[in-house]
Amino acid sequence: MDKIDQLFEKGLQAFNEKDFYNAHEYWEEIWTEYRLSDAKFVQGLIQLSVGFYHLTNQNLNGARGLFRKCQPKFETYDGFQRGLSIKIIQSLAKAAFDNVMEVESYKDFNWDIYHPLESNI
Repeated sequence: MDKIDQLFEKGLQAFNEKDFYNAHEYWEEIWTEYRLSDAKFVQGLIQLSVGFYHLTNQNLNGARGLFRKCQPKFETYDGFQRGLSIKIIQSLAKAAFDNVMEVESYKDFNWDIYHPLESNI
């Protein structure tokens, strides 16, 4: 496994453990340090993880912005990317965005929407 794959997997593991800050850090390292054929996909995951991080940091407006921004990043992909289902990621991003737009406080976010991302690799 090369360095990019290792960092991606560490990011995925952090995301799945709700360690959204570190997930973003791992993914951002590969997004900024390497030329990726799927850079938009990785950028979308970074934005998705930071959206959830903003909720844990009591920043509802930040979460709204990032959940909105990440959605188009996944639209150019379909099937599976890096072992992850694009449909499942799109569904998670849309549900999170819809929910943050309905609530008036970060405290009211429905965390039942969140689920780990399972790899098929």
